[in-house]
Amino acid sequence: MNYWLVKSEPFKYSWEQFEKDGKTFWDGVRNYQARNNLKAMRSGDLVLFYHSNEGKEVVGIAKVVKEAYQDPTTEDTNWVVVDLSPVQKLAKPVGLEQIKTDNRLADIALVRQGRLSVMPLAAAEFDAIVGLGSE
Repeated sequence: MNYWLVKSEPFKYSWEQFEKDGKTFWDGVRNYQARNNLKAMRSGDLVLFYHSNEGKEVVGIAKVVKEAYQDPTTEDTNWVVVDLSPVQKLAKPVGLEQIKTDNRLADIALVRQGRLSVMPLAAAEFDAIVGLGSE
């Protein structure tokens, strides 16, 4: 199993809307590195849902339920989406500042490549963030 983090601005698509929808395709990715990360996702992989710009915090856990396919919002075949479904909301959000000050998370892409919208996580990094969200 692989672990990931995806970012969404809450005014565009929030965790609350995601829970109401029960499933969504993750579209709008127009960065090649992020696109390649979408292509690497496999069914069953776990994904942290991060609210960017407003809040700047990890708020929940999702899972990949359908692997990469053509992004239906564009005819450009360079872009793909995956389907995600919510697993659980974190007991408490884990803010970016908290992540930045945790030595276990010093090397994650969220800190090193702040603008990347889809990024891999090591299992230990995923577990550390989930642990912080359950304290």
